[in-house]
This record gives sequence, C-alpha cells and structure tokens, in this order.
Amino acid sequence: MTEDAAAEAGVSSPVAFRWFRHAGGVNPRLSLKVSGRYLSSGEREDIALWRAQGVSVREIARRLGRDASTISRELRRNASTRTYWLDYKASTAQWHAERRARRPKVAKLVTNDRLRQYVQDRLSGVVHAADGRVMTGPVGPQWKGRNKPHRADRAWVNAWSPEQIAHRLTVDFPDDESMRISHEAIYQALYVESRGALKRELVACLRRGRALRVPRARTKQKAWAHVTPETLISERPPEVADRAVPGHWEGDLIIGLQRSAIGTLVERSTRFTMLIHLPREHGYGLIPRTKNGPALAGYGAITMTNALATTITTLPEQLRRSLTWDCGKELSDHARFTIETGVEVYFADPHSPWQRGTNENTNGLLRQYFPKGTDLSRWDADELEAIAHTLNTRPRKTLGWRTPAEALDEHLRSLQQPGVATTD
Repeated sequence: MTEDAAAEAGVSSPVAFRWFRHAGGVNPRLSLKVSGRYLSSGEREDIALWRAQGVSVREIARRLGRDASTISRELRRNASTRTYWLDYKASTAQWHAERRARRPKVAKLVTNDRLRQYVQDRLSGVVHAADGRVMTGPVGPQWKGRNKPHRADRAWVNAWSPEQIAHRLTVDFPDDESMRISHEAIYQALYVESRGALKRELVACLRRGRALRVPRARTKQKAWAHVTPETLISERPPEVADRAVPGHWEGDLIIGLQRSAIGTLVERSTRFTMLIHLPREHGYGLIPRTKNGPALAGYGAITMTNALATTITTLPEQLRRSLTWDCGKELSDHARFTIETGVEVYFADPHSPWQRGTNENTNGLLRQYFPKGTDLSRWDADELEAIAHTLNTRPRKTLGWRTPAEALDEHLRSLQQPGVATTD
C-alpha cells in the first residue's frame, strides 16, 4: 500500500500519494533483470563468435531459439560503425542496446509542436451542431488532479481516444513520417507528469476520465472468484426459466450514497418483493477504512448472508427453492446460506443483467421510493416493509392486473396444506 511505502521511504503519506500521482499510477522503473524478450549479453557473445565462424543468420537463430529477423536486425542495428565493414562485436552491440534502453527519453510530443497540437486538439474536441455551432455543455468542476469528477459533472466533449488519434495520423499525413505516434505514448504523456508534453487535465476528456492508470495485474483479478462452477446460472434447473413453479427468487442490492444499500428479493412467478434491511455495523465512520478490514457498511459477506437468511426463512418451505444473484461479492458466503436455509444459490454471468430481468425491473420500480443519489441508511426496517407492501399490492399487467400478494396467496391456497400461512 502507499502508506506502507511512505513509511519505508521515510516520508509522509501525502508526499507518497503525490509521487504516485506524478508517476501516473504506474511504476516507471525497469526491471533489473533483462526480459527474455530481449537479447542478453551472453547471447550477443554467441552471435559474435558464430558470425566470425561464418555461420548463417538462420542457423544462429535456430541455435539460440530466436526468430531469424531478430538476429538480422541485431546484426544491422548494433554493429560497430567506426570500421569500414560493419563488424559485429558483443561489447559494442551491448553498449548500443543499453544506450537505446536508457530512460527517460525526451517525449516525441515535447519536440514536435505540430504533432502535440494535433493530439491535444483531438483530445479536447468539442461538440458541434450540424451548422458548425459549438454546443454549450455542462460546466465541469475545477480539475484537482486526484480523481475523475462525478459523472454528472463531466465535461461535454467529443474527444477522440488515443488509439483513434494514432491511427488517424496515417490517414491525414500519409507522407509525413514525423506525424506518427503510438496510443501508448499519448497515454504516458497524459498520465506521467515527468513526460511533460500534454496537460494532465485532458485525462478528464478520456472515456473513463481516470486520473491514474489501473495496473494490469488489477484488471486480471477475478472479482467473482467466489462463483463456483456448480453455482453458475447455466447449472440452474430448467423449471426456473418457465416460471411455472413459484419459489424461485432473484436478488440484488440497491446502492446509495455513503456506501448504503438495501437488499431486494423478487419471486419470479408472482413478482412478490421482499426488502432486506442492511444497517451499518457498529463503528462505521469512526474506524478508519483499512484494506481487507471489517466490512462496516452493512452489506459485507457475513452480514449480508445473515440478513438474507433471516428474511427468506420467514417464507414457507414450498417457497424456498432457489435464488439467482448478481456476481457481486456480497454473497460470497453463499455456501453457508445454502446450508442454513436449504435454498440453492446461482450466480448470473458478469455484465448480464438480463439474466435477472425480473429483479432489474423491480429495482427500477423501487427507485421511485429510493432515488439515486440518496443515503439509503435513513430508512428503517418498518419503512422498508411498508414500501414492499405498497409494491406488492399494486396491480401488475403481467399478472392479469392482479397484485403480487394476490398471486402468491392464490398459490398458497392451491397447495391445500393445513397450517401454511398466507399473505392475508
């Protein structure tokens, strides 16, 4: 963590965070060990020896396990230039390679004013009407360099992505080789302050608007590692899809400000809705947030499982068949939930909300009572129960204008089992 690095370096946390931002959120240092992608000093010695013996380029490549073009390029680029014949020497070739790899280099956008202006204009493009007029968009907040602005306050721009700019250069300047730059060089000019070519506030014009780059290792992390093969939605019984048998539920969270949330449960057949109260844990707002620390917001894995089990066990056993949830980590303790309630849990695929369409539609209806941008912790359990009752007593077109409560009560009466509670 940055705090640990600050303590190790003997500086304050704000200074460490400032250094981290200036580096663009990525480590600018090169590894001390030469990557296998590049030729090593030992390989260059072998090339020089075999070349002196008259071994062909393809034979050298075969012996080293390299591509022939790699050897050919090495002999052409790193040969000694102080002799009449291009004589390849291992020491000279190694010096040339280390000289080229020396960092930092002067950025191309710093030395080429025309290229820099082209890139900057297209990163900060504006929205034009059909007649050429500039359309006035929302006034964005002042750039602070720490994080991307709120989505409602983002500048209204028609910016090109760095990849679009890099490829468009070859179309606009087909014969000018100086007007060439890779999209990675543009990203580095934006994120790494030491490159000094582009204004850092232009990152707000990018699609994501991030002030820092996300490390590749983080993007490769599997956020839904708790989803086992047997709990995938593809393993769900076929009877769930036809909605013929009540007792199969869909669930998710409605998220509000200040890390507040409300759990929602919707029965697929009758559309009967239950809301789960998720109060914040003791110490929220008082205990500093720590990485891998206790989940005090109210919807951690243990808290969520307990609240969900308490709610669903109030139902008759005939209405507890399965639960389809989003792939969020709030239900990573699903194995214990299944043991305690007997309800099998299945997870929808990532970025596939249509697989829980009933729940998504219901959450949209609930937003009438819990608008986005509000703190949901203000509602207590009694108020959530009242809102759920209001939703369950509204007629629904998909139920033939019956209410969800009437549809569920009709199913319970059809069971004709004495002692089974109804929704009256």
